[in-house]
Amino acid sequence: MPDNAILQIQSLGFPWETADPFLFCVHHDDAYPKGNGAFGPAASLAGRNIGQDFGRKDGWSMYHGETVPGFPSHPHRGFETVTIVRQGLTDHSDSLGAAARFGGGDVQWLTAGKGIVHSEMFPLLDADKPNPLELFQIWLNLPARNKMCEPHFTMLWAEDIPHRLFDSGDGAVTEVAVIAGRLAQAAEIAEPLPPPPDSWASQPEADLAIWTLRMDPGARWTLPAAVNAAARRRLYFFAGASVSVAGQAIAEHAAIELRAASAVELVNTGVDVAECLLLQGRPIGEPVAQYGPFVMNTEAELRQAFDDYRRTEFGGWPWPDHAPVHGPERVRFARHADGRVETLATSREARALMPNVVPGDVAAADDGEVVASSVVLDENSARGMQ
Repeated sequence: MPDNAILQIQSLGFPWETADPFLFCVHHDDAYPKGNGAFGPAASLAGRNIGQDFGRKDGWSMYHGETVPGFPSHPHRGFETVTIVRQGLTDHSDSLGAAARFGGGDVQWLTAGKGIVHSEMFPLLDADKPNPLELFQIWLNLPARNKMCEPHFTMLWAEDIPHRLFDSGDGAVTEVAVIAGRLAQAAEIAEPLPPPPDSWASQPEADLAIWTLRMDPGARWTLPAAVNAAARRRLYFFAGASVSVAGQAIAEHAAIELRAASAVELVNTGVDVAECLLLQGRPIGEPVAQYGPFVMNTEAELRQAFDDYRRTEFGGWPWPDHAPVHGPERVRFARHADGRVETLATSREARALMPNVVPGDVAAADDGEVVASSVVLDENSARGMQ
């Protein structure tokens, strides 16, 4: 293994620094208290900058939410968001009339394309116990030819995401969740679920990978070299006491830039479980003009994006308020703009409580058609479902 497998080590900030083709990565880890029965926290909001609360007072933030934590309606154009909800639930609503509730290891891959408005709210459903939430949101750039594609989202449900276990030989295990990018190591091959068709991840030359790693104390695993030596790859060590990366001790949480052509041995040298996120991809290599939620290639395109949004609001907002929440039941579902519906852990009672987001043909379906039980969701949430 070459001595220069590590190119750079940086402390983790908020957000985490990324490299082309990625634009942004943030890790939300909020210890929300019991719910108040109206999807918000059963706690005083005094001392918080409501509407701009990122201070993590008492271990959690309201973000842009006023009564329910989260991010009320806001626009995007020209890139994608990949939202990995490891614990808790997220409610999505958008300007196309689509909606979703997901969590416990589910991933939403949203292609903003020519423009979409969406909200991401974090409903606190449990009134008798805390409501912890943990998620990653990753912004992935779109190449110029696809920046004005039609917006849509793809759901990668936790039960369908490939996971591979690698035993170090002493019972210590490394678990790899393959969200994007093929994992091939010895006899273990994991083919990811298909990314959206307009995504940079859909291009074979992109060599794009999004993996999460969970390592038992003492676990050893060799991260295989990237297929494309021109790829950029960063390993984010965000949980655990210490790890060794390519023989170098890492004693604090850090973003580690790795040489793509190098296979890299990872060792959990601490007494606790260690966790990492891998982001990898060949750079798109195009100019980036960004202002807030719009990411284009030129300043003129940025001005056009603002003009289009002021004129059309990217289709308008069809919901009764700017921070919709999809009912009190622990139900995972996705209702797409084309009318297609995916349901998991549903019940007739839940459908009755959610008439605006679950259409009648699903409400009439037999309960025997349920895809997964809420028990699976609870188990996935308890594990963090890396």
